[in-house]
Amino acid sequence: MFCLKVVHSTLSHCLGLSSWLAQLQVLRSIFAASMVASSRSYADFTPEATFDIKKVDLHRLEEGPPLTATLTREEGLKYYRTMQTIRRMELKADQLYKQKIIRGFCHLYDGQEACAVGIEGGITLSDHLITAYRAHGYTLTRGGTVREIMAELTGRRGGIAKGKGGSMHMYTKNFYGGNGIVGAQVPLGAGVALACKYLGNDQLCVSLYGDGAANQGQIFETYNMSSLWKLPIIFICENNQYGMGTSVERSSASTEYYKRGDYIPGLRVDGMDVLCVREATKFAADHCRSGKGPILMELQTYRYHGHSMSDPGVSYRTREEIQEVRSKSDPISMLKDRMLSNNMASIEELKEIDIAVRKEIEDAAQFATTDPEPPLDDLCSHIFANDQPFEVRGATPWTKLTSTS
Repeated sequence: MFCLKVVHSTLSHCLGLSSWLAQLQVLRSIFAASMVASSRSYADFTPEATFDIKKVDLHRLEEGPPLTATLTREEGLKYYRTMQTIRRMELKADQLYKQKIIRGFCHLYDGQEACAVGIEGGITLSDHLITAYRAHGYTLTRGGTVREIMAELTGRRGGIAKGKGGSMHMYTKNFYGGNGIVGAQVPLGAGVALACKYLGNDQLCVSLYGDGAANQGQIFETYNMSSLWKLPIIFICENNQYGMGTSVERSSASTEYYKRGDYIPGLRVDGMDVLCVREATKFAADHCRSGKGPILMELQTYRYHGHSMSDPGVSYRTREEIQEVRSKSDPISMLKDRMLSNNMASIEELKEIDIAVRKEIEDAAQFATTDPEPPLDDLCSHIFANDQPFEVRGATPWTKLTSTS
């Protein structure tokens, strides 16, 4: 007879072969039972749930989006991961900026994640989108990777714009930036919408701007032309309550931005709820695709950071105000609570997503700090579509010129 040492729970003893085989059978039974329990718990997750959402305020519309939204478990996990990725990416960008690894302009999007994720949930990747300078979240939802975004912020060769655009100028297919001039992207979006109508491809353009840009004259000019030509464009005002350090009440005679289009139908939406944003965007997209022309959406949202990195964000508002929004209206917490209370996910599962997101962010930050900077020879490339060397009247940027004086 020979002996085998078997450890089971807290017992450790020497068994004969027959006893060992019996013990092995017990362990197999325990393992099989645990697998069944695990599969059952996974199968027991609710695959789909319907939630009440906040009623949308309407302008020149007889009916609006539904008062309920259906969410599948797959969608919920996807939205949760994307919003967490945007949040963690922005917090890492804040850290790298304070370490002087990221320099220049940098506008963070944390707090407004439900806007980018909800809008993307209401359109398709073949549709078009253009926004202002707070563009990191949209770059991600439009197909960019965390590595590409972080490397762009640090001005590296692997950045999404080859390290030349920085925070404000990121692009992907059907995403036109990232624009630094306040409000200037709105008429560009109308041009994209005009192309969609001309081509008859059933696509549309989402043209975003903030409450700070809402008083720009070029936006009203764009409303007019878009309405005249019935362009398939969704104007979206991301009202995060402050234009730089000026509250909307101090800058606008009317803060009902969804009515600013006058003759253009409008919606005022809870921009902190990803499901509200998604359902409103679907409604607006259907409006445009049916040939009814433009529609305007105001997303009531909130940014946690200051306007830019030079703005501490607490000179024109209190820390208590920021904390109150975080505790009552945080978009990630809202989705998380819905999923947990309806058995659409477990706390452990969401924690695993959090861990994976943090790892992805750290990996991207490592890449963004070690990837080489673009070579000086590339300074004037990527200017023209065919990427030929930049030459004017026989001279290039590298031609050594002599003074004639």
